Amino acid sequence: MATEAMLRARLTGAAPLVAVSFGDDDAAGHAARARAAGVDLAELRIDWHRDTAPAAVLRAIAPFRAAGLPTLATIRSKAEGGYWQGDEATRLRLFEAVLPGVDAVDVELSASGILPDVISAARAAGKPVIVSYHDFERTPDEAALRATVEAARYAGADVVKISTMVHRTADLKVLAGLLLRYEPMIVIGMGPVGAGTRVFFPLLGSRVTYSAIGGRPAPGQLPFEETVRLLSQFSPEYAGERG
Repeated sequence: MATEAMLRARLTGAAPLVAVSFGDDDAAGHAARARAAGVDLAELRIDWHRDTAPAAVLRAIAPFRAAGLPTLATIRSKAEGGYWQGDEATRLRLFEAVLPGVDAVDVELSASGILPDVISAARAAGKPVIVSYHDFERTPDEAALRATVEAARYAGADVVKISTMVHRTADLKVLAGLLLRYEPMIVIGMGPVGAGTRVFFPLLGSRVTYSAIGGRPAPGQLPFEETVRLLSQFSPEYAGERG
């Protein structure tokens, strides 16, 4: 099965995906190691790239596709924890340029100036779109998060991603309730209190969990090997996918 078709099937299937994020340093080496480790999804963090000219980005992401890894292109805005330095028109052109070379894209709900055009371009290319929302300070209340999910779905998301900072058990309950209410979803609790969500929310249906192999781990993110070990222990579906 082609990586694009496999990713689309896994985003709506029973077994979650374990993603690892990569920039443009030693792309060929990282792609080879990710393939050998069995990474389910390579999140290509283009906002981490030193050179964001379209031709340079396409060269940097090509080894991941050549390695047979499903790929997700993310150009994360600074407002939601990313490093993108350019303007929105340039970011839109970059999304459009990389779409032929990746299997899916992730764009923030807050990127209202380019969101419709990114979704339209992805539709034309036949690629799924994750529409994401991040709050690095807190977990908003359930009503606010439901409104966010509904807005992302209305915008045309194939999958909605919600990632918030967790400070207490009540936050975990809010996120778990959101995950059980909507599908398909990616729901992540950040921070030490939220670390368990990276293993146990996939058991409740969260489609992707993000892990780290070196790089720049997000708050509460677990190493790739540990994430795979725990998911294989608790999820028969995931263990079956790993073989």
